[in-house]
Amino acid sequence: MKIAVAGTGYVGLVAGVCFAEVGHNVTCIDIDEEKVKLMKSGVSPIYEEDLEELMVKNYKAGRIDYSTDYKTAYKNADAIFIGVGTPELPDGSANMEYVATVARQIAENVEKDCLVVVKSTVPVGTNDKVEQFIKDSLVRDVKVEVASNPEFLAQGTAVRDTLHAARIIIGTESKEAEELLRKIYEPFHLPIVSVNRRSAEMIKYACNDFLALKISYMNDIANLCELVGADIQAVAEAMSYDDRIGNRFLNAGVGFGGSCFPKDTKALSYLAEQHGYELKTIKAAIEVNKKQKTALYRKACKRLITFKDLKVAVLGLAFKAGTDDLREAPSLENIPLLLENGADIYAYDPVAADNFKKRYPDQITYVDKPEEALKDAQVCFVFTEWNEIKNIAPGTFKELMRTPLVFDGRNLYDVKEMKSTGIEYYAIGRGGIC
Repeated sequence: MKIAVAGTGYVGLVAGVCFAEVGHNVTCIDIDEEKVKLMKSGVSPIYEEDLEELMVKNYKAGRIDYSTDYKTAYKNADAIFIGVGTPELPDGSANMEYVATVARQIAENVEKDCLVVVKSTVPVGTNDKVEQFIKDSLVRDVKVEVASNPEFLAQGTAVRDTLHAARIIIGTESKEAEELLRKIYEPFHLPIVSVNRRSAEMIKYACNDFLALKISYMNDIANLCELVGADIQAVAEAMSYDDRIGNRFLNAGVGFGGSCFPKDTKALSYLAEQHGYELKTIKAAIEVNKKQKTALYRKACKRLITFKDLKVAVLGLAFKAGTDDLREAPSLENIPLLLENGADIYAYDPVAADNFKKRYPDQITYVDKPEEALKDAQVCFVFTEWNEIKNIAPGTFKELMRTPLVFDGRNLYDVKEMKSTGIEYYAIGRGGIC
């Protein structure tokens, strides 16, 4: 089937490559010519496991192409997937500017009946507006329907999450649209849940915000654990045996980040307010997460009189392992505070350092190995759970640091082992050890 995909970020590019992998003929559209050249050369603009390999494979096979020529791509497509960004606006609502731009381009250029499929995360009711907007703007006598097909990929495992998803959600308003989407996804051999458009839009928010709630709940419990002398990791392990709770998203830490959870919780809260309803649970998750991001910094301030002229090792810059994405990363909340207070920061991240360097080109020393950051450091902060960081032996902190003082925002290390090695270790929900 001939498919066009608008947008080549995490949603659009991964979807396009995976459609090509199962046999469809795909054109991925982006307005950035340099980015298109990069993708044609087999280089992914985002860091994502297995993505470049599949890009090269399917480009050579002629199943996928990258272009800025949206007019040609949309003209004869059987289906056009919209995977552009819907960034957060200051009031918490989602910015629909990019979706609207693509919708207008589709209306002005389609030359045959086609299905427009919105994969971008959009407020409930947006697909209705997109369909009406396209119909109002059509310049040819063709039939265009709009369907909702939200993505549920996680950054770092996006390709696997797409090719081996737990289920595919499709939201349609006609049997013809449903049948076409089923045909597109037939080669994936995955369960398909078919609902109406508004339900599909809500499913996306309901899933993401539930996971965000789960994370904030565990962080809240972790903070209480510290006050009463309990260990959050022992609590979480016991909870995980309960089938009603499950074993995922129980790890306490310095809050959630990335492109989805922070934006989607705010967007759903805003949507509820627009309808005169208050989602108190979601508001609580947002509040807990905001405060949790600087929990380590506040611990360090209680322990230290100043950061001025101290060498501070920062291990991990990305919001989580497996990605170079910095959106809503805890590092972005804590490093400015450390710099304002005179810290001499040495930062390590195996993937995200180049992205961070674009924001802080001169104020931070970037190193290629965690040991370089730890050498003679007086404080260490851990913000990301990379294996390269997780695998640091406690003895390495003791041997390399001038003062073995570690603030771990991901609970990566064994408390007893750190203590027996002579490290002053502070984690989340596990108390402090001197």
